[in-house]
Amino acid sequence: MYLNCHSFFSLRYGTISIELLIETAIALNVKTLALTDINTTSGAFDFVKLCQKNDIKPVVGVEFRNDDELLYVCIAKNVNGFSEINAFASTYKLTEKQFPSKTPEFENVIVMYPLSRKSEVSANNLIGVSISDVSQLWKYQHDLSKFVLLQPVTFLNKQGFNCHRLLRAIDKNCLLSKLQKTAEAKETELFYSPEFLKSTLSDFPTIIQNTNAILEQCDFEFDFHPIKNRQVFTTSKEDDLQLLKKIAYDGVIYRYGKHDKLARERVEKELKIIAELNFGAYFLITWDIIKYARSRGYFHVGRGSGANSIVAYCIGITDVDPISLDLYFERFINPHRTSPPDFDVDFSWDERDEIIDYVFKRYGSQYVCLLATYVTFRERSAFRELGKVFGLPKSEIDELANPRSQIDISKLGEWGHLIVKYGKLIEDFPNYLSIHAGGILISEIPLSYYTALNPMPKGFPICEFDMYVAEDIGFAKFDVLSQRGLGHIKEAVDIVFKNQRINVDIHAIQAFKDDPKIKAQVKAHETMGCFYIESPAMRQLIWKLRCEDYITLVAASSIIRPGVASSGMMKAYIERHHDPSKAFYIHPKMKDLLQETYGVMVYQEDVIKVAHHFAGLTLAESDVLRRAMSGKYRSRAEFQKIVDKFFLNCKEFGYDDVAKEVWRQIESFSGYSFSKAHSASYAVESYQSLYLKTYFPLEFMVAVINNFGGFYRTEFYIHEARRCGAIIEAPDINQSNYLTRIEGNTIWLGWVHIKSLEKKVIEWILKQREQSLFTSFDDFCRKVPAGLEQITLLIRVGSFRNLGYQKKELLWEAHAKQNTKRVFTISNDLFELEDVHYEFPVLKSSRIEDAYDELEILGFTLQNPFSLLYNPPKVFFRASDLSLFIGKQVAILGYLVTLKPTRTKKGERMFFGYFTDIFGEFFDTVHFPKSCEKFPFKGSGIYHIKGKVMEEFSHCSIQVTWMEKLPILADPRME
Repeated sequence: MYLNCHSFFSLRYGTISIELLIETAIALNVKTLALTDINTTSGAFDFVKLCQKNDIKPVVGVEFRNDDELLYVCIAKNVNGFSEINAFASTYKLTEKQFPSKTPEFENVIVMYPLSRKSEVSANNLIGVSISDVSQLWKYQHDLSKFVLLQPVTFLNKQGFNCHRLLRAIDKNCLLSKLQKTAEAKETELFYSPEFLKSTLSDFPTIIQNTNAILEQCDFEFDFHPIKNRQVFTTSKEDDLQLLKKIAYDGVIYRYGKHDKLARERVEKELKIIAELNFGAYFLITWDIIKYARSRGYFHVGRGSGANSIVAYCIGITDVDPISLDLYFERFINPHRTSPPDFDVDFSWDERDEIIDYVFKRYGSQYVCLLATYVTFRERSAFRELGKVFGLPKSEIDELANPRSQIDISKLGEWGHLIVKYGKLIEDFPNYLSIHAGGILISEIPLSYYTALNPMPKGFPICEFDMYVAEDIGFAKFDVLSQRGLGHIKEAVDIVFKNQRINVDIHAIQAFKDDPKIKAQVKAHETMGCFYIESPAMRQLIWKLRCEDYITLVAASSIIRPGVASSGMMKAYIERHHDPSKAFYIHPKMKDLLQETYGVMVYQEDVIKVAHHFAGLTLAESDVLRRAMSGKYRSRAEFQKIVDKFFLNCKEFGYDDVAKEVWRQIESFSGYSFSKAHSASYAVESYQSLYLKTYFPLEFMVAVINNFGGFYRTEFYIHEARRCGAIIEAPDINQSNYLTRIEGNTIWLGWVHIKSLEKKVIEWILKQREQSLFTSFDDFCRKVPAGLEQITLLIRVGSFRNLGYQKKELLWEAHAKQNTKRVFTISNDLFELEDVHYEFPVLKSSRIEDAYDELEILGFTLQNPFSLLYNPPKVFFRASDLSLFIGKQVAILGYLVTLKPTRTKKGERMFFGYFTDIFGEFFDTVHFPKSCEKFPFKGSGIYHIKGKVMEEFSHCSIQVTWMEKLPILADPRME
């Protein structure tokens, strides 16, 4: 009798989770249930899976609406009907058109129209009625053969109804008091018992009979176990395996030479498992995607657990040698994994879309889509939305929504109590559909059998479920991701060739690892701009480890995790790295498991090994544990069972005394952890960056500047380029391009760095320069149709300096020309007017004025910021000398680079600072809570800092005891 249930996937409408819907059905002894969310099938597979688990017959469909207008409800008779519904929905969603007032003729779909639309449809159409329609049924009692019970289920009680109304107000972006009745459900849309529904329609038993007959027609049988990915790459699975075998063994020769028996044996073993688990096509499709990228000259990084595979290494998906790193294939694919494996492949941020477009064209738009994710209401974001709905002042909303504020329930007024109450109620409700970071699904059969498709801004359709549902269904996703680091590398290689005519082999990874100059570069933590190893925390860790080799860098990529640092295991690892005799194993078994990492769990593989070999969990259970620690497992109940079994097994094995400490170390992985293969893949890219930074530092820094998105602001990459010997030039009318460029050792900043400079003006400048360089300001004004505001920006940043002009002189002339243009606008088309020349007094701008212009227009000054100080202190230390004053008080001037906020164990706020001194050298500061409170940061600028020099593993930092921000010279134009 339940043909029209809504879950919370009816976005900002439904109030019932799939789990709660099933629990209620069980409590009411309901044996057949239909989920028909509004315009979506997002919850369908979670619903089907839970129904099957609880012996409830699932029926799936969609309630179609245009805005608030209910059009019809469609339910699928079978999987083919589900495909028809999804295909129909996709047609209108992808073109962003409204749904038609009537459906097409379906073969396997039952369509029901609301009673309000009975006069609009033919006599053969089914008409759905709710209990609120009962009073009207007497008009149709002579023929109820097409009538069924279409009682919506939207909430479970009065509180649910209130929650629904709040969600509708959020959706409409209006005050609750202004919510229209037509925008909300009727208060009767409850999950009534079967007995109540039968009693209500006791005078119309035909309707109940019709409804049951409809439900009996439906049989949605879905098998979650088979792989749903495209099954073959060539024409058959046999041919796939032959092709994979050929390119894998060809790759063995390329990677290891002709006579490496161990490599060939491992390839053979992996190929056997790949064949058994039917993953041949998955490997070949990934290989095909990368082959296309290479044909276009694009770089990639294959990472994640896929780098455990020697086959992946041999066919060029990854650049990580699993033999030399002792990586085991079973971490990637094994029969006990609780989820399908997937390759993570990174491409440059500006090339990824082309790769995705290739996948859609190569494998067919009917079979390919991007994976979705749902953005849910979080507690504080829910508070903000509800605050707006209740009409609270912005200041009160900001206070409630601030994640740092402590909410005192006792001090909240009536509205505040309601916001907190309903905010917690809607927490984790899906709010809107978004795109997964890089997941792509490639299906064997049309995707309509699983989902409707939705449009996204870049034109690639996305499905209606997330990665967890995709895994449940049987999809192994392809992760096609993007990052800026590869953009740095590729552009740097291109710039090196243009600037020095040198062809760089960026894939000579082993040579990079063995290079003494690169080793010295790493050891000196000169890594600014280098992928993944440039942050202050990472540079500090590299220094503490005295890292100079690939293996140590791989470990550093993982032990920098916040959990490891806070648990004290990072410090323990560093100590043991410097003195292996200090390695400590909490139990004798751990020595066999963690000898490589001195008894510290560093990688996800360590968690699996400890859980399986130490705590006796199965490989499948260990994998669940690993996924949960990575934040990729959603069943809390299942996870808790495994936790309980972990401690129970440890007790039975006699490890009860150490179990808690082992578990504490495992917990440090929570939310952020790497597989060893993933860390190794990142380290390969780090070494490529290091090579370029070591041998071609200027070209490399230009590439970093042009690709943006690094850890630091552009200003500091420019500073680093200057440290490496570059001459930095502001944008120049005859030299600069859209992006920054280098000529010899001179770096010309690009037009892109000028705030508010219009793209069309840049295009005009570059277009005119293709013909000839600008010879004068008049020449520029004739050729480039730029307004006074745009010309003023160019003048103030000094773009005409190399034509012999003073900025102030040009500003006067620009204003004069602008006035002249206004006078001669009409006649200028008819007469050739001579240039009007004006004589102006010599007006030179000062260094301080130039600095202020640069700060305003570029966002930073190209001058030494310390030279702008007003009355700077006379005595200060330099960063390179801090090691001479360990334990002593020092005073130093520092230009703030970046801040990292954190909290102490007591929850108090503190900071780690990163500065450059007057000589351009970097140093670290620590600001404990009392120092923060007494001497707070006041934005970017130069600070006079006093504190005690602290040392840990030869790395010095200043524990700040006093600090003040120093004033800079005033702009003389403002005096």
